[in-house]
Amino acid sequence: MAGTTHTVTNQAPPLVQYDVFGADRALVEAVGRHLDPQVREEAEAELTGLGRTSGSAQVLEWGTLANEHPPRLRTHDRYGHRIDEVDFHPSWHRLLGKGVSAGLTSAWRRPGGHVRRAAAFVVWTQVEAGNCCPLSMTHAAVPALRTDPALAEVWEPRLTSEVYDRGLRPAGQKAGALFGMGMTEKQGGSDVRANATAARPLAEDGTYALTGHKWFCSAPMSDAFLVLAQAPGGLTCFLVPRVLQDGTRNTFLIQRLKDKLGNRSNASAEVEFAGTWARRVGEEGQGVRTIIGMVAATRLDCVLGSAGLMRQAVAQAVHHCAHREAFGGKLIDKPLMRNVLADLALESEAATTLALRLAAAYDDGGEQERALLRIAVPAAKFWVTKRCAPLVVEAAECLGGNGYVEESGMPRLVRESPLNSVWEGAGNVQALDVLRALRREPGVLDAYLREVGLARGADHRLDGAVKGLLTELADLDGVEGRARRLVERLALVLQGSLLVRYAPPEVADAFCAGRLGGDGGAVFGTLPHTLDLASLVDRARPVH
Repeated sequence: MAGTTHTVTNQAPPLVQYDVFGADRALVEAVGRHLDPQVREEAEAELTGLGRTSGSAQVLEWGTLANEHPPRLRTHDRYGHRIDEVDFHPSWHRLLGKGVSAGLTSAWRRPGGHVRRAAAFVVWTQVEAGNCCPLSMTHAAVPALRTDPALAEVWEPRLTSEVYDRGLRPAGQKAGALFGMGMTEKQGGSDVRANATAARPLAEDGTYALTGHKWFCSAPMSDAFLVLAQAPGGLTCFLVPRVLQDGTRNTFLIQRLKDKLGNRSNASAEVEFAGTWARRVGEEGQGVRTIIGMVAATRLDCVLGSAGLMRQAVAQAVHHCAHREAFGGKLIDKPLMRNVLADLALESEAATTLALRLAAAYDDGGEQERALLRIAVPAAKFWVTKRCAPLVVEAAECLGGNGYVEESGMPRLVRESPLNSVWEGAGNVQALDVLRALRREPGVLDAYLREVGLARGADHRLDGAVKGLLTELADLDGVEGRARRLVERLALVLQGSLLVRYAPPEVADAFCAGRLGGDGGAVFGTLPHTLDLASLVDRARPVH
């Protein structure tokens, strides 16, 4: 029996047994806005089901266990045979199974598939972000494979299957397959043209033997990988299966697993190729052009993943402050804490709104939308992923010492928060990619300006920000040194335009004041006190 000194009071209850999707008003509204009425009801029902699953005690426990029991490398079996396998906790497989069955790899074959998947990705990230890595790469491999219709015909049905079929077997014997990716090498990093892995042509047309290494290869138990290597004709994209058609293991030597800051449930490996069989994807020398569709799709997933992490951090902070009392009242009612929570909620909603708009552009597929994606995806990837870490840290601080304790779940969010900024090209790579698009593809700027112009005249601060951006764009001499500033403004103006058009007036007003009008500070919690901050906090509260 507990002593009287251990009576527990003034502690917030756990945020559990709630609908993660339905409790996110910004996400629900974005789904309704971007989906055709013919599929909206079905999609919302699916997302509600996933939201309730994601908020259940059992599934949240799976996420905890998958991180408490990280993957383990087994290079050899008991007899000394090389096997190169990675063992995962059963919770990892349960999470992957749920993610695949929820449609996180099947967007390309469903009406409104990208918006539906984007919303599901935001929801599922809040359970456990590590398993979203193989889900993302499998989804993103489809556009790269479509450059080779014969390969796409064979592999796309496996990748878009809603069945998780674990275990290393020939892909033709499986009900579903997962894909990974190997681009970076020790000497190159983001400079993939410096790759040293060599591809030697074999007798069968389109087949090669690879010799070399990959410095980062995530989800090494996937069924196949898209990798870059130097063929006689230059840098080329290849498909590397883990198991060959005759059932023998392809040469795929896992040297070690990375000991990472976050994303600990997922395995990231260093891999060696030594005469590894590969099938060419696309033409020799066109490796970057072939794989760029996969890169673009995974970059959008970085935005979606960060939006999910931000949303969960805000939900936890608001939930805690709604129950915790201090200085004579609820924390959520204290003016200074309300400002912090409102500012965090504002950043989260802006990220979600932008991410879902980009997903809708994928569904549209028109020339104008493709041009918008070309500039908006790297700009969003640059900005949203960089805002994730400071937001999550501030949200953890709202819980005080409780937020520094593993059981709260906040430390896992903090460790995960920088990942998406690094993955698929760090900040400078994204900024340079935006500059490349502006210089080489004139249509992208026109598409961007058309999009932000839809809110022209609705808010003077937004109009002023657009004018300032045009001044920046008019002078591109020496632009590389100020590329981050330019890309930051591109992202903020686009977010402002979307919120002015779609969000409640109090949200748009706060964003334009604090982000575009110069009436906000460098840290969260510095919004003008005259704004309707209580409405922003109430909108973000995860009612359950």
